[in-house]
Amino acid sequence: MNRAFDGIVDRYVLACDEFERRLQEVRPGQWSGPTPCAGWTVRHLVNHMAGGNLNYVRLLRGGTKEEFLRLRDADVLGDDPVGAYARSVRECARAFAGAGALERVLDYPLGQVTGGQALAVRTADSVIHTWDLARALGADDVLDPGLVAWVDDNLAEIYAGLSETPVDLHTTHRFFAAPDGTPGPGASRQDRLLHLMGRRP
Repeated sequence: MNRAFDGIVDRYVLACDEFERRLQEVRPGQWSGPTPCAGWTVRHLVNHMAGGNLNYVRLLRGGTKEEFLRLRDADVLGDDPVGAYARSVRECARAFAGAGALERVLDYPLGQVTGGQALAVRTADSVIHTWDLARALGADDVLDPGLVAWVDDNLAEIYAGLSETPVDLHTTHRFFAAPDGTPGPGASRQDRLLHLMGRRP
């Protein structure tokens, strides 16, 4: 397995813990509020995260990219969004910690990847969406510096071979938001990464 993905299950859990820490701050009136993700409310964003975790488990169990895309927007939160998200994280972490899971080849929508690379993509997604959620809530938007450094240092490996990627200037931007302008002078590593991912820090 690629050395960039060493300890990826633990890194994934850390990224999800960071997301859940902000999730715990959602007040009742904020679920329908906007986020930095165009067209998504806070509930849409949280559903994307919880549903995505479950979709990755399905891929690991032999699911197809067609099934993944069909279920991408299905509501998995019900009446307990925080609990649903936490359960999805536990299920995903358990599945990818299983014997041989990180070496298994999955039918990911953007190209076939190993379980290790798939979970790396999921971890990076969780890091960036933690910022989205924090900004939507007016919460602490400073990301874990170790996670930021890991994503930034391993962008090429995380997205290697995918048909769409934030590190390809010619990507279609169907799955990744396009950067706008250039980072300002003195931009932090977090801000530079967020800019690459189409955010405006």
